[in-house]
Amino acid sequence: MRLLFGILRLLVALAIIVAIVGQFANSLSMVPDPAAFVLNFFSFFTILSNAIAAIVLLIGAWFCLRTQSDPCWYNFARAAIVTYMTTTLVVYNLLLRDISLDQATTVPWSNEILHVWAPLYLLLDWVFAPGRRRVPWSRFWLIAAFPIGWVIYTMIRGAVVGWYPYPFLDPSIAPGLGYRGVAVYVIAIAAFILLVGSAIVGISQSRWPYRRVRDERAGVEHAGDEHVGDDRGERVTA
Repeated sequence: MRLLFGILRLLVALAIIVAIVGQFANSLSMVPDPAAFVLNFFSFFTILSNAIAAIVLLIGAWFCLRTQSDPCWYNFARAAIVTYMTTTLVVYNLLLRDISLDQATTVPWSNEILHVWAPLYLLLDWVFAPGRRRVPWSRFWLIAAFPIGWVIYTMIRGAVVGWYPYPFLDPSIAPGLGYRGVAVYVIAIAAFILLVGSAIVGISQSRWPYRRVRDERAGVEHAGDEHVGDDRGERVTA
């Protein structure tokens, strides 16, 4: 089972890379200012989260081929990127699917991979791939660090250059609302990220679908095993 998910992670990572490169090459050929385009392109949360996801999946594929469970640091990184990609999936399909963004012509197949299929795989991988460890609730708030940093960067850069990656972050889009309207969207999305993050951490606490099977086979299940955490380097296998 680890081998299967190792291969799937490798294939999805390659699909993400091809999708990013395909969109980048297509858009670069149509813009008048390549330098500004490159900075703008890699300022999209979708592009950044997918690029990180590809790296995380490649690392995860290597672990699947070499070890029986994922190390704690990787497990947390995976939980974080699953949260970001799930947020990308929901926000895009609710707020952005019918909006044309100013990065030249969107490549349809690339757009679907980055906004739909890759996020869906990351979520399914988190639920079903063996080797998952528990993520301590004490680390839950760290999941929000990257989105917060991205919003701060986006708003500062937007105020300087007059460009925002998404319409709901542009204070000039909604007359009379300005930064207050942006703040509403940011708070709502931040709350959703925390909600998704809590679900991702909650799934890691669950014995389903692999941990209980392992415990029963090993004959080590007991009443106090809920207190066994990451400090003991809990291993999970299929």
